[in-house]
Amino acid sequence: MGFVSGQVVQEIGHGDDVDEELREGIVAQTGNALAGEDLDDVADAVLLWFRLDDGDLTDALVDSLTYLEADGELWLCTPKPGRAGFVEAGDVSEAVATAGLSRTKAIGIAADWTGVRLARPKH
Repeated sequence: MGFVSGQVVQEIGHGDDVDEELREGIVAQTGNALAGEDLDDVADAVLLWFRLDDGDLTDALVDSLTYLEADGELWLCTPKPGRAGFVEAGDVSEAVATAGLSRTKAIGIAADWTGVRLARPKH
């Protein structure tokens, strides 16, 4: 996912179903614990876990930008097809566009999760 030493990564939407191995890998790469939703400083990246039942995806995306650096990366993590909480690709695309973001990369980040890297438009 490209995290580097010293980065502050805020995690939003943590639940019992998230991939703990991925979380531990991010901590190992950055050397920092994942910051929670109560972060009141800037983050270099945001890891947003989102499932179908988590509410409005557009709102979640916009809210996740609150403490993200202007050039920071937002990783939207959704369950893979066939898993509980799967979010249709069309719904993701619509929410991303409505939130004013663009998709830059999509990868399988864990056995049950897909990660989509999102960015703000360059001005």
